[in-house]
This record gives sequence, structure tokens and C-alpha cells, in this order.
Amino acid sequence: MQISNEKQGLREKKVGDVTVEKKRRLVEVPYTATLAHTLNALVANRVVAVPVAAPPGHWIGAGGSMIMESDKQTGAVRKHYIGMVTMLDILGHIGGGDGFDFEGIMSVPVSSIIGHCLEGLSLWTLNPNTSILDCMEMFSKGIHRALVPLDSHMENISGVELVESASSYRMLTQMDVLRFLKEHASELNSVLSCSVGELGVIHETVFGVTDGTKVMEAIKCMKVASLNAVPIIEASDGTEDCTKLINGKGRKLIGTFSATDLRGCPVTQLQSWLPLSVMDFTEKVSTSPLHGSTNSRSPWRELVTCFAESCLGEAIDKAVAKHVHRVWVVDRQGSLVGLVSLTDMIRAVRISLLSDASVI
Repeated sequence: MQISNEKQGLREKKVGDVTVEKKRRLVEVPYTATLAHTLNALVANRVVAVPVAAPPGHWIGAGGSMIMESDKQTGAVRKHYIGMVTMLDILGHIGGGDGFDFEGIMSVPVSSIIGHCLEGLSLWTLNPNTSILDCMEMFSKGIHRALVPLDSHMENISGVELVESASSYRMLTQMDVLRFLKEHASELNSVLSCSVGELGVIHETVFGVTDGTKVMEAIKCMKVASLNAVPIIEASDGTEDCTKLINGKGRKLIGTFSATDLRGCPVTQLQSWLPLSVMDFTEKVSTSPLHGSTNSRSPWRELVTCFAESCLGEAIDKAVAKHVHRVWVVDRQGSLVGLVSLTDMIRAVRISLLSDASVI
């Protein structure tokens, strides 16, 4: 009963409590921006997704959404957010062509690739009055980010919406929610102290690429499977097909290849880096000045792992500290057991909060 009472305050928190300190302006691109311009915006602002803005009245938003920016005084609509583009969308477009006209690939308008990957098919907003539990429900179902209106012109809205009008927005991500939960760790000890194995949050089916796989081949595999990241595993005997994903379970984990790695690759050098192996690519990324580190032990090279018996709190701490979107689960020999994603972490904490609420 005492533990449940301690959590009562956390259960009553709102989305606005999570975003109150998030004062960074929204990074966006116009619908006419090229893919190269969009990638530059992602790299310069160190983000992995941007909403795409267009003039009102000419577009249907992703998933039928109508998310507008309007004048604070008059309420007149200034722009329409028609979708979200992520690093994975850009990777998918790069790997989607039969030929390889790199300049042509990077010169297409960003509006033409919205929805190429599954997540881009919808665009969501979360009202600041939405409960943290409802917010966590959305993020526990695989949605990675949503727009939060700072001064909504819509009345009596609380929850996840496809229709919104406000003078400005902020982006709320799964990582923001996990940081918030980490700040309240003392109220969540009952679930954070449980092992990831005990909580059943380990995905044991994990497909990866070998260290000899070329970046372009890895990109094509990730596009087909809608994967934001894959483990790099040690090649076994040199006879494996490097053009396909392979079952990584029980194999030696040696690295991670992620869509976010593109942030460490200057657009001017991207074409020359694509023929590299995934290991050579991640090595170059780890020493790129775009990440402000020339240390070969930088977090971009470091494996972020835990064991099945590691507590959930440790997995969350590592994900937040290293700013990664999954923690690989390995055995004592460093062989891959599975992974715990941010989605899994948020779901486990939400289930705990709900179960304690039913006890009160």
C-alpha cells in the first residue's frame, strides 16, 4: 500500500509536466526541401526526425491528420504539418533504387518520401493535459514521437489526436518520457529493480548483419524489415550471404548499425562512405567531428548491453546515458540473447503503475 501511495503523484502527472523543461524550438523542414537539405537539418540539429510543413489547404496530412500552426492572436492558419520524416525514411529512399544516381536520390523533395516507412504513415499530437499513463500507452505501442501544442486553440481535448491547431509545438519522444521516469526512479523501485528477463521484456528474435556486410546492403535489408537498427555480428565462416539479414541469436555481438549513424556522416561524404563495410562505416562515424569526438572509445562505437538478469533500471540508465533506442541483451560470453527497446521499457513501467493503481 505504501509503494502504491508513493506512485500516486507520478500517475497524476501530465504530458505538460514532461515538456515543461523542453524549451528547444521545433526543428522542421518545408515540403519543398530536398532530401539533402533535410538530412543537413537533421545532422545540424542532432535529431532523428522532423515534421514537414506545407501551406494550408493543399495537402492531406499523414494518416488523415490535420495538425496546423496558427497565429496566436488571430487564429489564422499559417502552415499544415503534413507528416514526419525520419532517418529511416531517408535510408529507405537511398536503398530503394535499382540504379545509383546519388545526386538524383538526394534532390527529390522531402514530401515525396513521407510514409515510405511504417511510422511515417501517421502523425500524432499529444495535448499537454494528457495523463502520463495515456502518453505511455501510446509510446508502448511502438509510436516513437508526437507533437505537443504549447497553446492549443482546440477546446476540451485530452489525449492522442490527429486534429490540432496551435501557435507552436514541441516534439515529445520516447526518450523524453524515459528521462522523466528516470527522474522519478525512487517512486518506481518495485519495477526498476526487477530483471529484464523476469519482466519478459526481452525480444529474443533478433536479425542482424555480419561485419563484412556493405552499408548499402544493410540499408536495403533494414528498409525491407522496417528496422531502425541492426546488430553487427561476427561472421562465422565467410560463406554467409551478406546481402540478407541473419539470425543473430547466440552469435558474437561486435557492433550496431543504426539509421541514426547518418547523423555522423557529412552529406558531402555520404556517397563515398556507402560502399564501406558496416564496421568501417561505424568506425568513421565514431571519429566524425559531427559528433564532437575523436576518441575511438566514443559512445558511437561502444556496445550498449545488459544481461537477462540485469534490472530494468540499469537498462533504462544505459539507454538514456548513451542516447540509444535499444539495449542489446548478451550472455557472459558476449553472444547475443536479444534486445530491450524503449517501447518495452515504457510498457513495463506503465503496467507496473496500472497494477499498483488497482491495489489502492
